[in-house]
Amino acid sequence: MGIEGVGARVARKEDRRFITGAGRYVDDMVVPGMKHAAFVRSPHAHAQIKKIDVKAAQSMPGVIGVLTGRELKADGIGNLICGWMIHSKDGTPMKMGAWSPLAVDKVRYVGDAVVVVVADTKAQARDAAEAVEITYKELKAVTEVTGAIARGAPQIHPEAEGNLIFDWEIGNAKETAAAFKQAAHVVKMDVVNNRLVPNAMEPRAALGHYDRAEDHYTCWTTSQNPHVARLVMSAFYNIAPENKLRVIAPDVGGGFGSKIYIYPEEIVCLWASKKTGVPVKWVADRTESFLCDAHGRDHVTHAEMAFDKDHRILGFKVDTLANLGAYMSLFSSVTPTYLYATLLSGQYDIPAIHGNVRAIYTNTAPVDAYRGAGRPEAAFLVERMMEVAARQFGVSPAELRRKNFVTAFPHQTPVIMNYDAGDFATSLDAAMKAADYAGFEKRRQKAKKEGKLRGIGFSCYIEACGLAPSAAVGSLGSGVGLWESAEVRVNAVGTIEVLTGSHSHGQGHETTFAQLVAERLSVPLESISIVHGDTDKVQMGMGTYGSRSGAVGMSAIAKALDKVEAKAKKIAAHLMEADEADIVIENGTLKVAGTDKNVPWFQMALAAYTAHNLPAGMEPGLKETAFYDPANFTFPAGCYICEVEVDPETGVTDIVQFVAADDFGNIINPMIVEGQVHGGIAQGIGQALLEGTHYDGSGQLLTASYMDYTMPRADDLPSFKVSTSNTPSPSNPLGMKGCGEAGAIGSPPAVINAITDAIGTEDLTMPATPQKVWAALQARKPRKH
Repeated sequence: MGIEGVGARVARKEDRRFITGAGRYVDDMVVPGMKHAAFVRSPHAHAQIKKIDVKAAQSMPGVIGVLTGRELKADGIGNLICGWMIHSKDGTPMKMGAWSPLAVDKVRYVGDAVVVVVADTKAQARDAAEAVEITYKELKAVTEVTGAIARGAPQIHPEAEGNLIFDWEIGNAKETAAAFKQAAHVVKMDVVNNRLVPNAMEPRAALGHYDRAEDHYTCWTTSQNPHVARLVMSAFYNIAPENKLRVIAPDVGGGFGSKIYIYPEEIVCLWASKKTGVPVKWVADRTESFLCDAHGRDHVTHAEMAFDKDHRILGFKVDTLANLGAYMSLFSSVTPTYLYATLLSGQYDIPAIHGNVRAIYTNTAPVDAYRGAGRPEAAFLVERMMEVAARQFGVSPAELRRKNFVTAFPHQTPVIMNYDAGDFATSLDAAMKAADYAGFEKRRQKAKKEGKLRGIGFSCYIEACGLAPSAAVGSLGSGVGLWESAEVRVNAVGTIEVLTGSHSHGQGHETTFAQLVAERLSVPLESISIVHGDTDKVQMGMGTYGSRSGAVGMSAIAKALDKVEAKAKKIAAHLMEADEADIVIENGTLKVAGTDKNVPWFQMALAAYTAHNLPAGMEPGLKETAFYDPANFTFPAGCYICEVEVDPETGVTDIVQFVAADDFGNIINPMIVEGQVHGGIAQGIGQALLEGTHYDGSGQLLTASYMDYTMPRADDLPSFKVSTSNTPSPSNPLGMKGCGEAGAIGSPPAVINAITDAIGTEDLTMPATPQKVWAALQARKPRKH
């Protein structure tokens, strides 16, 4: 390992441009003749569109065009789709309601796009949008899943009777029922996982440019996977053939899953550019983001866990209602099924599991994957169950978990996943030591004397990421493969360009990917460039989500590096008249092992391109491509311990300590990993204590700004104690597992477990605001510690 290679704490290369304001985002892009778009959005959650009058808007200053859904449909633009097919347990396919980029006859949530206005300036477009007159016939709306499936509920899509999208199951119902018959103890809980708004730093944006001379489209967009965007817009939305469509995702200011999907605005900007003859840019304001970005979570679950007399788990049964909002977003169907229910085993050896998931339409913004995507919902459920079980049994929550841990690998769970490697007890021990768990009761008593309630909570999470393999996910309904691509280009003077299908929107790829190359080829970081986010530069890729950039994206780079290294050694061996098996790469040279004979890296690269003296039959140049399709998911895991103090007079919760002990497999850059964990924990604490999306009975979003939706700030968070104990994954060549979502998965149950421990009642839902905590204290039945 060099000072810049694998394992080094290298400062992020890309941060210089970000902290100096030199980043290039979609809103920075300017195309000659560019105009601006504003959308007219439905003020109603559910209504028929009776009439649209655009005459007044068309005559306003600067207006280029005012376009409706009927025009869009007349031009053959397709409906938005969900890209993962789920079948109900009776074999019927999911009921995917039509979602037009501009609503034609009906609107189904507040914010549904109806008309787009294109004008010289953003202000003119917005002024003209206000002049569009739309006559609606308002219909009854429903925003909660339980209400949506009740008899007499408003029908949102004709395709989905009773608003049921699918009724899906996993595991074995008979075996689970038999396990419960043998149980000495059964723990039951009703759990709500609250709806969240992603809130990336950069709002979504799109710039569509139709070049009439070339009959070619270019779309600049805030996307986590531009190649998938091009594929879907070409194959399903009829924008243009792939060879006539370029998608560019430049610097992207955060995504957290919300920028995986193709939204109406990208489609409309491209279509409107051709329709009006000008490039069209749209940039969301923050309220549009609250209204229209895909929301996350929103599960209502009843769960039961069976234990034997020795407190070993016998069975687990789960019944979940998943709110998918008004339309099915691109990956919405997989989040509450294969990304959630397949993790219901947690870190535990559970012989029998049965999960049932019903996905429901409501008159709310579409719901899709948000940081963790199904795994936070599973971890919260499992870890709340384990903590409550320990309290009911009167045993240590740590030892109940330890007794039930999976200890032998590989381990086949009853819900598809095959855990390849792990060491759960080591993470538990590390977290307990860092948290001084043995000294907690003294701290509790001290707090009690000071009039505070002190509590401690565990969370032993596991997640599946580095989504894989393509054949497996294809058999489960995925519309795409989940491989990744890479191309490594060694230039004639020895500098290196790496083209990757992964996309960075804050993860530090320009640094960590370069560190891998620097380690393998013994070249300085400054000589390595990472290229991503442009479908005209990178042939094809699947993008970044699900913590796949390392385990899948970097593995593709490693495979390409294997080919580059092999060819470089052949060239060097030929130049030095040596055996290529004796060639090693170190200190910027290719040398004959055990001698001082060497060829500098740049000289070898130049020889590859001058081609004056190459081995017989070798092609000139030094450029290699690889595609990597992973052998299995990877399974990051860890133990989080949260300690809180609650003021019983006000319900205010103070997190006094938070410990995270994670197993991420092999790590490229520990500093970046720590940053990812810190950010994830902050988001998880936000969900646990502060964040929650609320609609009123008519479907109006009550939390549509930062005045109403509370984001975590620095003074809401403690200093985190983080550590890793790494068990390499055998499922990819780098032994990596993934770290980007772990903090958001493991932290919410740890926080809620700590608060409920402090206040002595389980009757508490997220976000655990001071008002909710105070109310729970007033209603509690006393419980002795």
